[in-house]
Amino acid sequence: MAVPHESPEKEYCSTSEAAQRLGLSLGTVQQMVENGQLDGWKTAGGHRRIRVSSIEEFRARSMAGSGAQTQARAPANTLQILVAEDDRILQKLYEHTFSSWGLPLQVRMVSSGIDGLLEIGRMSPDLLITDLRMPGIDGFEMIRRLRADPQLQELDIVVVSGLADDEILENGGLPADVILYSKPVPFRELKGYVQAKIMAMQRRGRAA
Repeated sequence: MAVPHESPEKEYCSTSEAAQRLGLSLGTVQQMVENGQLDGWKTAGGHRRIRVSSIEEFRARSMAGSGAQTQARAPANTLQILVAEDDRILQKLYEHTFSSWGLPLQVRMVSSGIDGLLEIGRMSPDLLITDLRMPGIDGFEMIRRLRADPQLQELDIVVVSGLADDEILENGGLPADVILYSKPVPFRELKGYVQAKIMAMQRRGRAA
């Protein structure tokens, strides 16, 4: 992008301000600028300036894609699940199957790692179910950033991927506490895991 001669404060903000607006790390915002997801430029001193309108446009697209504008806050004792999967058919399959279980769940869908990070900042899910191969920031990078955040290190993560074990290792592997399932999606195993989490949540609620 060409560097503008003047940059009114109301039109541009710093990387740290953009990160605060989006609820993301500085590194994530920098990568978004490099990938063209945000409109930014550098000053003569090397400081990055990001167009505020591009931040708001990205937030609007992300919220529209995740349905965050229309979904209500989850009732008490409802397990909040975020699914990061770029295959639309699999998204529908997740939604249909979770709905058929009749369990106290609130499920939201995103299609990329960056949208996953944004949605986690908004909804604070109890469980993340994610693919690994996704556009932009993939599942590997999303998990690394979550585990590097002290406030999100204990988020339960389940990976459902079609990658072979050696391909996962070539990409740096996964943290030891991440549960890994192979595709096709093993809904029977997932249901047992989700039921166990709901029971644990209900026990904590009774003990409180």
